[in-house]
Amino acid sequence: MTVPTGRRERKKAATRQKIADTALRLFLERGYETVGIREVAAEADVAVTTVFSHFASKEALVFEQDEDFEQRLVRAVTDRAPHEPLIPALRQEIHALVRHCTGDDAAPVWRMIVASPALLEYEESMRLRHAESLAAAIAAGLDLPPTTTSCRTVARFVIDAYALARESAEPQAAVDEIFRMIEAAWAAGRPAQGTTGHGARG
Repeated sequence: MTVPTGRRERKKAATRQKIADTALRLFLERGYETVGIREVAAEADVAVTTVFSHFASKEALVFEQDEDFEQRLVRAVTDRAPHEPLIPALRQEIHALVRHCTGDDAAPVWRMIVASPALLEYEESMRLRHAESLAAAIAAGLDLPPTTTSCRTVARFVIDAYALARESAEPQAAVDEIFRMIEAAWAAGRPAQGTTGHGARG
């Protein structure tokens, strides 16, 4: 997670984290469907408007690291060293995300998500958004339009790798297995590079 620098930013981040932690605790204790935003606000000792200033919806409270995960995936592309291959950099980041989301403390959260149609729908839209952001970053590095099919395809594969590995009995082994296929597909269908920007890095 990006660490806020200013005092105001740190206070805002602390409030956001307090709301998210409170919401998750209540959801796990009482059930996601039975807890309302007003209860979350009261328990966190903030106004309902404060909750909505940090989270656009009740579902977003469960996926409070959504933006951070999206930024991490994009940075895996944009911040890699010159001539560092794209797919291994993404594999390393997916390994880290899968480790984060398969710890013992994460299991009750995923059971709650799977049991809720609203949360599953939100997660699906979140994954699609992450894939589009990742595709745009990949395309930019190759000086291609963000809608380039090969870039969008490999981005979807990477996001799906995270979801599939998370559900596997051996998550880390699953990441490696899936990424071998992704790397082969990328090597076979990789688009022609541009002449500027990060075009030399693929």
